[in-house]
Amino acid sequence: MVSELTSTVTLTGIAGHKLELPTGLFINNQFVPSKTHNTLETLNPATGEQLAVISAASPEDVDLAVQHAKTAFKEWRKSHGPVRQKLLLKLADLIERDADELATIDALDAGKIFGESRQMDVPNAVEHLRYFAGWADKIDGKSLRIPNGFAWTQREPIGVCATIVPWNAPLMITIWKLAPAIAAGNVLIIKTAELTPLYGIKLAQLVLEAGFPAGVIQILTGLGTVTGKAMSQHMEISKLAFTGSGAVGRQIMIEAARSNLKKVTLELGGKSPSIIFDDADLENAVFWAVIGITAHNGQICVAGSRLYVQKGIYDKFVEKFREMSLKAVAGDPLLQGSSKGPVISKVQHEKILGHIQKGVEQGAKLLYGGKEVEGKGNFVENTVFVDVGDEMSMMQEEIFGPVAAITKFETEEEVIEKANNSSYGLSSAVFTNDVSRAQRVSHALEAGQVTVNSWAMLNPNTPFGGVKESGFGRDMGEDALDGWTVLKTVKIAILPGKL
Repeated sequence: MVSELTSTVTLTGIAGHKLELPTGLFINNQFVPSKTHNTLETLNPATGEQLAVISAASPEDVDLAVQHAKTAFKEWRKSHGPVRQKLLLKLADLIERDADELATIDALDAGKIFGESRQMDVPNAVEHLRYFAGWADKIDGKSLRIPNGFAWTQREPIGVCATIVPWNAPLMITIWKLAPAIAAGNVLIIKTAELTPLYGIKLAQLVLEAGFPAGVIQILTGLGTVTGKAMSQHMEISKLAFTGSGAVGRQIMIEAARSNLKKVTLELGGKSPSIIFDDADLENAVFWAVIGITAHNGQICVAGSRLYVQKGIYDKFVEKFREMSLKAVAGDPLLQGSSKGPVISKVQHEKILGHIQKGVEQGAKLLYGGKEVEGKGNFVENTVFVDVGDEMSMMQEEIFGPVAAITKFETEEEVIEKANNSSYGLSSAVFTNDVSRAQRVSHALEAGQVTVNSWAMLNPNTPFGGVKESGFGRDMGEDALDGWTVLKTVKIAILPGKL
């Protein structure tokens, strides 16, 4: 049963530490209830118990945020780069200061291991803010020569922008959008994931403390089918960035086309291959392969769920992979001894188990795992299938869970064909000590990113995004700014002089 909405909610973290959050929508630098009084309940995935009841934005709330954003943009677009830089750096400092609280929210609301969030997600967010703060006064154009005159290009902010972020790494991915958007001089409306909205409220508190002008950054909690749809359809939102499922990404493109042809960038997940050659450092390959499918229970868009291992080391690899992945300790994400948290929801829990059952029915060999962990909460065992056929669903469908499919290969040409046999193309990993091979295979793989002798490697200065059905547009790096700016060309004709 959903409780009534109160003005604040109190969370209990490590050692009984209390964290108080407002429950309203962050519009124009104020926390306000929804105009329609709609609410959203969020649950702790480790226990199934209610964490909070908060406001859920209606289309009317979205429109209110847009109107405030339009007003704010009139002055914000005139702001100098150093002003935006200073505010982004201040926000980075505040996130760094409150890292424990943000990691606590991740553990309670998203089921992410506290240490994982504290050591990766929060620092990554801080690094991205500082990186793009450095770009705020360096977004320049080019000077061009033309007949009888000269021209130049200039990058300008798009205006009223929005982003819809996913539940798996909510703070980190939000900052991937926020940092370049604000550095470029836009105003931004953020819709948090309905399953993990609480980080957004904490982030809004820090935005306010940092001193951003009213309407520049606004944060809405709500349902994707209501709040997200209203943002996709809004005639005065000029850019929408989305990270999430392919089905929702397609719907956003339809709504964008039906409304104002707003600019859209999409990151839609993947079915990432990890390729391990005979000459690879076996210990290193096993370490990263296990991390690649068990980090946050495989609920990561770059999860290395397809593992191709060359025949000569296949048996050794599988045994070492088994040993390492079975060391996971399932438990409360806040507790120091836990190394494996729950999956995000009961729906996701059942979806993962359904994929496992489908794999068994299709004839894939279940090496270990495949069951739910006894007790309350949405826990699923680390699961490995071996000798999996290329056309089995296990190799083709994104599961978004701790389920690895391992199969062997013999030649370089063979494994490239196998790895590219996917509708996705987000990330790939190659493990080899042969530099020439690493270069050849990286060039041949159909993916937006290839890592060699490691996994993921999400750095603020390196572009990240997909090809094929993994979407288009880039987060991170200078290239991310292309998605948050428009290019204007100015041409000047030089008139002939008069004697």
